[in-house]
Amino acid sequence: MTLTPVAVGDTLPPRTVHVTRSTLVQYAGASLDRNPIHWDERFATAVGLPDVIAHGMFTMGAGATYVADWAGDPSRVLEYGVRFTKPVVVSHDEGADVEYSGVVKKVDDEAGTATVELTAVCRGEKVLGRALAVVRLG
Repeated sequence: MTLTPVAVGDTLPPRTVHVTRSTLVQYAGASLDRNPIHWDERFATAVGLPDVIAHGMFTMGAGATYVADWAGDPSRVLEYGVRFTKPVVVSHDEGADVEYSGVVKKVDDEAGTATVELTAVCRGEKVLGRALAVVRLG
């Protein structure tokens, strides 16, 4: 399968990922990262956090899934990297919404790749910076 023609400036359809405390407990079990800042509100606030925070790797992984779904196959994502800029604070009652969007920044016809810049925002603040993925087009 080949992606439809891709051009610089093309945007990926936005996606919102809702994160709950249950999501974090499940991720903690799967990743073996059981740090209590991700599930114990009293512990998180005692160490100076505003509340429980999502695992950075969960937030990064949700972005990778977003790009892989756009590409049509996870094996098309050749490179992916982010910088963590703000934590995703997950309240007990409301959870948190992380809004992902992306734009094609570069197309390399010779290599058959596109570079996608992702944006991940929670409560109006960017939670990932320098989020770039290189995707195989053909």
